[in-house]
Amino acid sequence: MNICSNKVSQGIWKNKTVLRGLETVSEHSTSFIAATSFIMSSVVRPLTIYMTPDIKKENKEYAVANSISSGLIKFAFVEAVALPVENVIKKIEKNPEKFLNKNSINFFKKGNKYVNQSKIFKFATQCLKQMTGLITAIPKSILSVALIPFFMGKIFAANNEKSYKSSEIPAYKTYSPIFTPSFTGNITDKAAKGIGKILDCKFLQNTSEKFSHKSEDISKNISIATDTLLTASFVHQISTSKKIDEERKKPLIVNNVLATLITIIGGCSIDSFIKQNTKNFISKFRELNKNDKNLNKYIEGINIIRPTLIFAVIYYGLLPMLTTYIADKTDSSKK
Repeated sequence: MNICSNKVSQGIWKNKTVLRGLETVSEHSTSFIAATSFIMSSVVRPLTIYMTPDIKKENKEYAVANSISSGLIKFAFVEAVALPVENVIKKIEKNPEKFLNKNSINFFKKGNKYVNQSKIFKFATQCLKQMTGLITAIPKSILSVALIPFFMGKIFAANNEKSYKSSEIPAYKTYSPIFTPSFTGNITDKAAKGIGKILDCKFLQNTSEKFSHKSEDISKNISIATDTLLTASFVHQISTSKKIDEERKKPLIVNNVLATLITIIGGCSIDSFIKQNTKNFISKFRELNKNDKNLNKYIEGINIIRPTLIFAVIYYGLLPMLTTYIADKTDSSKK
């Protein structure tokens, strides 16, 4: 039985489709994180919120509108910002001699045959890709809050005591969040040369070399920083919004702050436990694919998928029922 099981597992982890999937996640890490968030926030979290008992209808609806709005905006910003950056970095990986100076190439290789096999290079490029999420955190939170009344109008207007008609929110009526710029030819080359100059920067190189041994935690750490900034900005935007009913603000804020705080604490604990107990698996995976030039990308893909799914399941699947219930009890209009 064990022999059969080992053969099956070895077949899976050497399967070209599986390996290509891991490589794609590595190359498009921010896109994978945003797509996961979008699916979970638009389907799983709303269903969990709806199943929460003894909650005021308006608080449920605002929580659902907030979930869909934030997921859509995160995905939209990936389409507009992160995806082009990911594609440009992929272009640099394929032809580093064209976009990096010789000193940078030699620095990043550090004895490796290819630049993209270097842990230092992978750390630097993953930072650049995933930092787009952190940099756009505040604009994302602003748009997410701004679109809550829009989704209340589009999804719940017919059921609400207070009707949110499209005419009441003209500022958001024609908003089209999904935008994918098309970078081709000279534009792509110019963008690649620009990012190449960033990669040529000695400070980035030295920092990447110093922390490259912690490359497996990049996705988790940047996600924590991004979610913290998003939540802080969200709290400010909700507090000052004139489009959201005053009695709905406190439950929304409590819901988001609690969810973020518990997710970070619980997610880090679970991720550390799983990572510690999967060292043997990673060692076997390395051995099985030791002659593959993309091995580091596969490992990187695993280290992106693991914390992303852990945090997503906690934040979007397990916590909404608890945080929505607690937040509802802070609603002063129920007293």
